[in-house]
Amino acid sequence: MKAIVDDRQAKHDPKHFMANGVVLPNPEQPARVEALIRGARAAGCEFQAPTDHGLGPIAAVHSSEYLVFLKNIYTRWQRIDGAAAEVIPNIHPDRREASYPKSAVGQAGYHQADTSCPIAEHTFESAYWSAQTAMTGANLMLAGEQSVYALCRPPGHHAFSDLAGGFCFFNNAAIAARYLASQGKRPAILDVDVHHGNGTQGIFYGNDEVLTVSIHAAPERFYPFFWGHAHERGEGVGLGSNLNLPLPRGTGDDVYLQTLDKALERIQAYGCDVLIVALGLDAYENDPLKGLAVTTAGFKRIGAAIAALGLPMLLVQEGGYLSAELGDNLTHFLQGAEGQ
Repeated sequence: MKAIVDDRQAKHDPKHFMANGVVLPNPEQPARVEALIRGARAAGCEFQAPTDHGLGPIAAVHSSEYLVFLKNIYTRWQRIDGAAAEVIPNIHPDRREASYPKSAVGQAGYHQADTSCPIAEHTFESAYWSAQTAMTGANLMLAGEQSVYALCRPPGHHAFSDLAGGFCFFNNAAIAARYLASQGKRPAILDVDVHHGNGTQGIFYGNDEVLTVSIHAAPERFYPFFWGHAHERGEGVGLGSNLNLPLPRGTGDDVYLQTLDKALERIQAYGCDVLIVALGLDAYENDPLKGLAVTTAGFKRIGAAIAALGLPMLLVQEGGYLSAELGDNLTHFLQGAEGQ
């Protein structure tokens, strides 16, 4: 399987986030890249660097207002007397239609959903090359590859069109999907991250150009809390083009695979001709942000079940945090996807 990664993705090195009112070390660390590279190579992947497709495909998903903010906010933040080294919001509007402030502090609150997406000197650069990694994978699919692994870091599925959140800045899977749709393909996104892909859902919620399906820990008491419930089906012309399959905390392999069957049935019914898998590995039973209890062997079964659809697959890396088994979990998923 061909794989894509860029060294510049490791420059984003967030230091902190807040959970339960406590400031903690940020788990979305650059070391994830090396662990995932090892795991992919163990499954036989051959890596190449991405091609630069420019801002166009990113701007097809993310607003120009948001792009200007993300590119400039770190420099602006440094001008604030006594400001922290990272851009972290401390105030948020109650709705997206609220007035847009000139203040860097106010704009941070408008464009950053939570405290887990701090912006530092190299965040824009790393997120840009993460998106280019997904775009390169999409073009390889158009060139006839059956499966491609895009090692995207920082991840993307919590990023809305104008809002960062949950360690995510550019929605890599959505960028690839919209591009593929513009090239005449009919894509579906299957999100297997332990957290609901709320940004992906939000981007496509009002249209039917992309089917969005997410299997995740039930959000009533788990991030992202406000999205990912089973009744969310899309709206307008997109009604019926979003499927959420929330699972109880601690769900293991067998129930997960049964739920995956429902997801794959919907994907088949959509008639898609290319599948984007938002590949979170944090459903693992010992992941630091654990919510489900998928085993290492379970990831191989999941990969095999998805591949059995026979669709060309672009695997876009999402979550999966540092543990001794992170690389091995990726190896098993890719082996399953390749029928090994």
